[in-house]
Amino acid sequence: MRLLTMIKRILIEMLRDKRTLALMFIAPLFILSLLYFLFQSNTNQTATLGVRNVNSALVKAIDNKHVKIRQVTSDTSAKSIIRDDDYAGVLTQKGNHLTLTLQNSDQSKSAILKQSLQKGQIQLKSKAAATTIKAQAAALNKMQKSLAAVTRQMGGASKAIQPIRGEQKLAAPNYHLVTHYLYGSQDSTYFDTLLPILIGFVVFFFVFLISGIALLRERTTGTLNRLLATPIKRSEVIVGYLLGYGIFALIQTMLVVLFTIYVFNIQIIGSIWNIFLINIMLAVVALTLGLLISTFASSEFQMVQFIPIVVIPQIFFSGIIPVNQMADWLQPVAKIMPLYYGAQSMSNVIEKGATFVNIAPSLGVLLLFMIVFLALNLLAMRRYRQV
Repeated sequence: MRLLTMIKRILIEMLRDKRTLALMFIAPLFILSLLYFLFQSNTNQTATLGVRNVNSALVKAIDNKHVKIRQVTSDTSAKSIIRDDDYAGVLTQKGNHLTLTLQNSDQSKSAILKQSLQKGQIQLKSKAAATTIKAQAAALNKMQKSLAAVTRQMGGASKAIQPIRGEQKLAAPNYHLVTHYLYGSQDSTYFDTLLPILIGFVVFFFVFLISGIALLRERTTGTLNRLLATPIKRSEVIVGYLLGYGIFALIQTMLVVLFTIYVFNIQIIGSIWNIFLINIMLAVVALTLGLLISTFASSEFQMVQFIPIVVIPQIFFSGIIPVNQMADWLQPVAKIMPLYYGAQSMSNVIEKGATFVNIAPSLGVLLLFMIVFLALNLLAMRRYRQV
């Protein structure tokens, strides 16, 4: 009986909490639907390959739905072409020597180009072998007919017959391939591509969660109400929270970045100070967003429930799934995600050596997010002012 009473109490509490019910039943459907559209639209990943002085037969053999061929006419170096045009690779030919230069900032695109080139060479050799077999069969048939004619003319007399020369064997060029890498090396893995994105996500997620729950606890315990009963301004309260939690966010950011560098031995081409700056900006945005979201939650449980709606979509649109491979209607969604700009900047600094000038537009967008969330926090704080 007591067990039934307890079950009844829990059911009543849950039915009264409409927000919890919505997040419990609707959020999983939302995440699953998002995953469906993301992976459905990411099945045709393509890599752009610049070709210069390459045999047209080989180019035709390489060309497929996953490779976009671009003819290169300039005499600039392959690495400069990749940097200027953002090609996944450049293929050049001199005699039977092929040189493939890969950008290698996305190992999946590098793999597409290497596999396509390998399949293209195999295809050429197969065609050459088939042509040779066909020519030899035709020559053999011609020889048999000539032998039969000579035999009939001689009345079956035995006489040495000179063999008829068949057509010359057609062989595919035996290409010698040399591969260079603009970023990373042949030992680079897909984890090297994901790591800059994951650094930003870890910083963003934990700062968001900790700051939101911390402010929520102060609300539920009455600390915030007592604080707002004093003459202190709302702006001072928000800035105080930002600076207070910001110190811990700064320490966390430094630990995450240094741990990644020295434990995972990540290769950083750009400035480490730009990496710290990006992560600090992400942490501040997560801090202001966490404080804002906490105003809509009445318990730590509800705060955690906002993660599937606010945080998980961020990771999907951060670059783990290439945004340019998504459906056209999904790509603009990435532009309203703060983590998209942070992760993009992190990848450019770590993998491509982007300077402050290169990442300044993304940092400006993060600053705009921070200002908007800060203004919304000031408005939301009005509801808690008692005097």
